[in-house]
Amino acid sequence: MRRADRDRGQAAVEYLGFLPVLLLVALAGIQLGLAAYAAQQAGTGARAAARAASHDETTLDPQTAGLSAMSGWIAGRSSVHAAAGEGDEVTATVTVDIPSVVPFWDFGTVRKSATLPLPEEDQP
Repeated sequence: MRRADRDRGQAAVEYLGFLPVLLLVALAGIQLGLAAYAAQQAGTGARAAARAASHDETTLDPQTAGLSAMSGWIAGRSSVHAAAGEGDEVTATVTVDIPSVVPFWDFGTVRKSATLPLPEEDQP
């Protein structure tokens, strides 16, 4: 029997052995991207909520403004809180549960805050 005949299929077996490592790296990359996206969306929502809370003439309350500034599927797993700060500023905080690509594995939450000054006429 020739050597080439004995080595037939060896590359396929080696690939099958390495396939779980490749899948694990791919899932880790996707999870890292989801965590970064959740953090970016939380920052966007916090800035929108702080902007709405700092202006009296806005028609949206801070919570609605913060949630509407985020993607729908991220906004569904988010909470917005806006509160007056040191008298001349308002701070909005958004907390987002990080989505998971691995079932039954919790990756926690990400929290972003934004602080904006109140307009001159609204300051005490």
